[in-house]
Amino acid sequence: MIVSVMSMPGGTMTRTHPSEARKRLATSPFLLVDVALPERPSSSEQPLVRLLGLGIAGLDWLGREGESARAEFLGDAAVFVLPAVEAGEVVHVHAVATERYLLTVHRGATGLMASFTGRFPHERPPDAVAMLFLLLDEALETYRRSAVQGLLTAEDLEDEMFRERQPEQIYRLSQLRRHAALLHHTLLPYTQVAEETISRRMLSSGFPQPRQRLAREYQRTARLTLTDIESFQESARRAFASYSSLVSGDQNGVINRLAIVSTIFLPLTFVTGFFGMNFAYLTSELESRAVFWLLAVGLQVLFLLAALYVLHRTGLWRRLQDEDAHLDDH
Repeated sequence: MIVSVMSMPGGTMTRTHPSEARKRLATSPFLLVDVALPERPSSSEQPLVRLLGLGIAGLDWLGREGESARAEFLGDAAVFVLPAVEAGEVVHVHAVATERYLLTVHRGATGLMASFTGRFPHERPPDAVAMLFLLLDEALETYRRSAVQGLLTAEDLEDEMFRERQPEQIYRLSQLRRHAALLHHTLLPYTQVAEETISRRMLSSGFPQPRQRLAREYQRTARLTLTDIESFQESARRAFASYSSLVSGDQNGVINRLAIVSTIFLPLTFVTGFFGMNFAYLTSELESRAVFWLLAVGLQVLFLLAALYVLHRTGLWRRLQDEDAHLDDH
């Protein structure tokens, strides 16, 4: 377990022992504490509530792996289990905010905390609650960046399909659809509970006006992020539909050509089948070479000329060529 502490405002993140972090949590007026637990939990892990001396009831889940989305108030403390996107995967960060400190807990190293603390020189959060909303916004930003990147990738892939279709494109589309579903499936439950909890808190008469502004800004960002994810999902679905339409168009063109070829050679098929029957009339009357050439070759040539004339008059062959040229242009 790695415990890092930053005294605010204007401090630097330093590693310390859990006992030292416990003392500072009890005395410091403005503190950020980040706890990085091992990626794989062990049976010897001590509960963080007792290890850090947090006097908050109902925090037995803090640091526990597999916790579902959470956003609630336990007395004067706001507690969250918030998801974030790291390298295409979803990680969860546990956060506890009081008037004096913000405590974050996660498994393994995470880039979220680095980007979060990197915003301090510009944002200059005045208290622990402002730090909490900054963390919530940064977690949403990871989803938004992932959704926008996925949306652009889906659009580029769709354009690439119109130029030249390749088998691996359908696999890449499947990956994009699964990623979009993962983003929506993990963010939606969290935003719902967070929206309900924050809205209920905003109705309290003791909720300061500056914090109401932060809460409204966070709610607006959450809605925009969900909209971006839904746009990503729609773009992936549209790309899938475009791929299916292109494949169907190719199949229709092949079927039309096969139908034309089959129609042209239909008389020859009929003649071979007709002469293949062992009726007495066929074996005794139709024996001359002239009859053979007339029926076997002349009928085929006549029907071929008639078929070409019909194709020319109806413009069917020209339409097929135009369709091919249109697909090649795209």
